Amino acid sequence: MLVHPDGVLSKWLHWLFEASLVIKGLLAAGETLSGLGLLLTPNLTIINFVSWLTYHKLAQSPADDMAKWVQHVANGFPVHMQHFTALYLLAHGALKFAMVIMLWRRILWAYPAAMVVLAGFVIYQMTELLSGGSIGFLLLSGLDTAMIVLVYREWGMLKLKQASQPF
Repeated sequence: MLVHPDGVLSKWLHWLFEASLVIKGLLAAGETLSGLGLLLTPNLTIINFVSWLTYHKLAQSPADDMAKWVQHVANGFPVHMQHFTALYLLAHGALKFAMVIMLWRRILWAYPAAMVVLAGFVIYQMTELLSGGSIGFLLLSGLDTAMIVLVYREWGMLKLKQASQPF
């Protein structure tokens, strides 16, 4: 083991692991709620809401590229794409939220499962990046890779702690 289990660095890494669980949990809850919102909101309501949001900006500055782009995206948001996006966000968010809950409860088999799930996210994100996606995928992949390292370390510490406890 590279880090002494009772050392300052070990405690700091454990705190970092728990903080990352909180952040992942909040993001997963947000994704799940966004997916649910997209699933339950009619497409026309979304288009009307975006038009309402951008109306004043375009009235003040008709050449505002961002407002025009947002309206263009909303108007080209077909129902089937809305449903796909909603289901994707629901599934992705729910999977991550379940993973966070199991890790928080220290369920031993969830640690390797979480590493596999996170590795799958990294592979998907890197594939999207390489096929012309946003550089944001690189950042997400870096964060997920760091999370894999933290999960692996925490799993090792948990196994070590369980092995040292008498029956």
